[in-house]
Formats: sequence, structure tokens, C-alpha cells
Amino acid sequence: MSEAILSIKGLRKSFGDFVAIDGIDLNLRPDIITSVIGPNGAGKTTLINLVTGSLRPDRGKVFFKGDDITRLATEKMVRKRITRSFQVMNIFPRLTVSQNVQLFILPILGKNLAWFSGTDDHPDVTEEVNRILEEVRLLDKKDMLAGELSHGDQRLLELGIAIAPKPELCFLDEPSSGMNPAESAKVMELIKRLTAEEKITFIVVEHDMEVVFSLSDWIVVMNRGKILAEVEPDQIRANKEVREIYLGEEV
Repeated sequence: MSEAILSIKGLRKSFGDFVAIDGIDLNLRPDIITSVIGPNGAGKTTLINLVTGSLRPDRGKVFFKGDDITRLATEKMVRKRITRSFQVMNIFPRLTVSQNVQLFILPILGKNLAWFSGTDDHPDVTEEVNRILEEVRLLDKKDMLAGELSHGDQRLLELGIAIAPKPELCFLDEPSSGMNPAESAKVMELIKRLTAEEKITFIVVEHDMEVVFSLSDWIVVMNRGKILAEVEPDQIRANKEVREIYLGEEV
């Protein structure tokens, strides 16, 4: 088994009397797609927020490739090549598709351009923006305002923004939310291809079980702030506890 790319040790977070994350231990392997599932309130998004620096844990540690990242700020996570997308759409609708991606490329390339500047004199920026838009199949729409894209294409743009800093580890929160089956299939194909070709390790929080079974190499099941199970997809249906709390089947 590959050495863990992400290790979580005794992580805990409460909000008043509510314990959102209750002493989690978790090791995640590189270069595969891991889905994190569980009922509403299980702690899935809170876990992502803790690992990516949006929240601070009450106690516990998070390690990325052996380095302690527990209290790193979000911008420092990006420099470590850890990125994320959000459950609620997180794009700039009045900027073009290219400008949205450019915003997140400039710091990685060491550029100090204003976000509204043209890139004609900076071919390396233009080349990288176009490369990413080609990856997410939006190159032909690069001059459109992001707010004019379809919902599915906006989700693809958000994925492009997440991979713009060339992450090794990328968290996706409900990437298929609000999509029709064709749009969802397009996103799943892209995530699989990026995993295989770019060696990005994806951690996906998802409710759609069809997406989960189609996409995942490994599944982590959460309930009430704890890890209930860590299994391969074909083992989920055989797990009595998972069926009882998540899949809703009578046992």
C-alpha cells in the first residue's frame, strides 16, 4: 500500500455543545479518488474546512506528506499544492472564464499583475490559462463572462480554478450538485482523467451515490462526526451499518 498523502490524527471540532468532528483518525492514499459520504450533519464539509485551513480544530493534527499543516492559512495550503472547490458556486460571474483562471495562476507563476490586466505581454500566463481551459473543455468559451455559462460549465470552471495551482491534493465539495446526468458524467470523466494523467489525488464529498460508485476507488463513510467505515465501493452494500444509516435499506 502507498504511503499516506494525508494523515489525520485525533481531529476534533465542536461548535458550542455540538461536536461536529469527534476525534477522527484517517489515512488517505495518493493518486486515487476517495469519496467521503454520510448523512446530512455527518461532518463531511467541516472535515474539509479543517484540513484546508478554513477552520481551526479544537485539537488533533493534520499531516500532508509528513508535514504538519494543522494550522496553516488557506493561502499557504495552496503553496503546498492543496486546493479545494466549494459546495456553493465560487466563481467571479462578471469576469471572463479566462480571467477567473488567471486569478489563481498568477501567484503560482510569481507574477504581480493586477487581476484585470491583459496577458498579451505575458505569453506564459496565456499558455497556462489556455492549458487549463483545454483540460476542463472550456477553451472555446474563454472570452465569455463566467456568469453566462451553463450551471454545468460553471462547475467545470470551478474545477479548473481548483486545479490551476497544480495541486497534488484537491478537495471537491459536491462537484455534481445541481447537474443533469450528462453534465455529471462530464465532470466524472474529467476527474478520472486528471487523476490518471496529472496524478492529482482527489477527495470528493458527494451525496449522489451513482456518482460515488462510478467515481471512487475508496470510500470513507462518516456519521455524527466519526468515521463509520473505510471500504472499497463494492463493499459498501455489504456493510450493515452503512445501509442502516445512509442507504436506507431495511436490514
